[in-house]
Amino acid sequence: MAFLEKNWPIVLVMIVSGLMLLWPFVQKLLSPVREVGTLDATRLMNSQNAVILDVREPKEATAGRLPNAIHIPLSQLKARAAELAKSVSRPVIVYCDRGQRGRGAAGVLGRTGFKDVYVLRGGFKAWRDAGLPIQKA
Repeated sequence: MAFLEKNWPIVLVMIVSGLMLLWPFVQKLLSPVREVGTLDATRLMNSQNAVILDVREPKEATAGRLPNAIHIPLSQLKARAAELAKSVSRPVIVYCDRGQRGRGAAGVLGRTGFKDVYVLRGGFKAWRDAGLPIQKA
């Protein structure tokens, strides 16, 4: 106990840094957005008729896209979310180039009423690297 009293700043830093390390895991558990790999994404597309949403910017999308994907750049998603309103009951798989921006897009969709939102882990790059079909832009 005397150690804690004498070294409380060090103990405080240790506790705060531990909480900072745990925060990403807690955030994933609390988030309604789930990540899926290419295999699960394919399963959702085939069995549940999932909507595929490409949130890459136009110059990134010239490399191609997932089959039947709807392209709405992340920068325009809030303004154009109504275009997806008819699909609110279907699962949605969001992807970007490498997977980082997909979470932000999934958050926007969650706030607009979508309940079943997934992010493609690794994004378009993971899909292409897995040798899965790509639709030309």
